[in-house]
Amino acid sequence: MTFDWLKRWMPRGLQGRAALILLLPVVTLQLVISISFVQRHFEGVTRQMTRSVLIDLRYVAETVNAMPGRAAAAEAAARLGEPLELETRFAPAPPGGDSVKPWDLSGQQVIATLRSGLDDVQAVELTAGRQVSVWAGTDHGTLQLGFDRRRVSASNPHQLIVLIVVLGALLTLVAYLFMRNQLRPITRLAAAAAAYGKGRLVPYRAGGASEVRAAGMAFLDMRARIERQSQARRLMLSGISHDLRTPLTRLRLGLSMLPEEEVGPLVGDVDEMRRLLDAFLDFARGDAGDEVERIDPEELTARVVEDARRTGQAVEMRPVQGRSEAMPLRPTALRRALENLIGNALRYGTRCEVSLIVSPRSLRLLVEDDGPGIPEARREEAMRPFTRLDPARNQDRGTGVGLGLAIVADIAHAHGGALHLGDSERLGGLRAELVLAR
Repeated sequence: MTFDWLKRWMPRGLQGRAALILLLPVVTLQLVISISFVQRHFEGVTRQMTRSVLIDLRYVAETVNAMPGRAAAAEAAARLGEPLELETRFAPAPPGGDSVKPWDLSGQQVIATLRSGLDDVQAVELTAGRQVSVWAGTDHGTLQLGFDRRRVSASNPHQLIVLIVVLGALLTLVAYLFMRNQLRPITRLAAAAAAYGKGRLVPYRAGGASEVRAAGMAFLDMRARIERQSQARRLMLSGISHDLRTPLTRLRLGLSMLPEEEVGPLVGDVDEMRRLLDAFLDFARGDAGDEVERIDPEELTARVVEDARRTGQAVEMRPVQGRSEAMPLRPTALRRALENLIGNALRYGTRCEVSLIVSPRSLRLLVEDDGPGIPEARREEAMRPFTRLDPARNQDRGTGVGLGLAIVADIAHAHGGALHLGDSERLGGLRAELVLAR
């Protein structure tokens, strides 16, 4: 048997589930105590107190039956009622029978005890304030007996229930505050891990229980190792850039001194090597050195599109869907990703459209073209480094080395997002969707 329907009503957060785990046993315990103990206890007390009153009622009824006439019976009932704190008089029984409120549980027990212990009870009424009226048949007519309700019901029976509820709520509050303090380090660890997954470094200090502290220290060690590896990669790339660009420049200058008809192909090879080096560095560098800033994605996208239009490229930006506002992003990396997607779209198509969709949880940038597109079976392969899909995208028209989409995917991952490729329903070519988490 599955409980999938129950999962929809369960809290999603750790604190909500911990509070539920804490409250459920407390509430269940209070209900069990209230039903099985409190109710039985007060029912027993009510029966015992009612039986003590029954002794007086039977004595009055037996005395009335022993009188020779109705007048003497009424006089005897009045004489006994005063010391016994009973109101006595002869009166007809009410036609409706017993009268008690539905929620008066102890009243039900009073009626049952009176009927079982007193002969010829015609009616019992417990709805008239704090008064109990009993109509009992005698040899001289129906005798109405009245007495205070407090003589047959425990005073303040709700005090125990109120005490249980108040103490249960107080102890639950104290336990919840303690549990929240224990869960706070887990929440902070989750927030730090989520922020790092989006490319942001937030201050974090391990704390809490020993297990949580161990997990926090492991996260800090992992983050430090990744940052050291990134720093080492940046230093290595800086050395490669310096070591390779200098000899390429000397080679280019040397070739420029030779006759042009002899060195033309060699100059093209050197320029191609420079372009390859730039592409490799862009891919390996990623968003190194690009600090996170709060920027408006609509303004950044509009600037990239406008820059492309000034260079004569057929790029159009569609109306923004959703409310665009400043959010933490890496502007240089995001600009590089958009420029790569637009350049890739115009390399294999004639025009390109850029769309921005903003939702509470994500930021989506769509770049669509009217080119040949990429087959669905090869879209995952197209985002791998150094992949050229000649049959699919006709790359004879371009000079890339298969790193454009890989650079965009790497930037998306640095923002905690992803790059998705699909078919453009509007233009008929490729649709590149850059999804960034907010």
